[in-house]
Amino acid sequence: MFNNKPIREKATINGSSMADIAFLLLIFFLVTTTINVDTGISLVLPPPIQEDRPQVHERNLMNILVNADGLIRMDDKPVLIDEVKPILREFINNKGKDPELSDSPQKAIISLKTQRETPYKVYIDMLDEVMGTYKQLRNEASISEFGIEFKSLVNNSSQKQLIIRMYPKNISVAETSEN
Repeated sequence: MFNNKPIREKATINGSSMADIAFLLLIFFLVTTTINVDTGISLVLPPPIQEDRPQVHERNLMNILVNADGLIRMDDKPVLIDEVKPILREFINNKGKDPELSDSPQKAIISLKTQRETPYKVYIDMLDEVMGTYKQLRNEASISEFGIEFKSLVNNSSQKQLIIRMYPKNISVAETSEN
């Protein structure tokens, strides 16, 4: 009589709604998670070719060739990567002084050509040198015109647009037809 304890059922957890909860959590994390997307190199594509496009004078065109060995030639003269920026600054900012260099910064065109086997790092370094030259020129023009750096100018302001018109990035990137 004294040992008659009531028999209890074992405790169980109702698992019928576990699949629903897991599914809802999966949807929640898929919706709230952001996925990093590689941005790559941002370049603005040129406008479509027009039949009546103006002729480019040879003096306004700086040809840069990076060959398969990573060697750089600017207007058929071999140069080191450290020499590129000063040569480009002189070419772009000539303003008609030297008859061998560009007429004006607006007419100066940089043509960067590579071969298919060109090392990617050298190509990116060259592109950085060209972009860095324009950045320096725009920054100097902004400081002399407005007393502040180019990056501090308000986007789409008349001041920023003036500096961009003074030093437009006329860059052509292509693969050479030679192999």
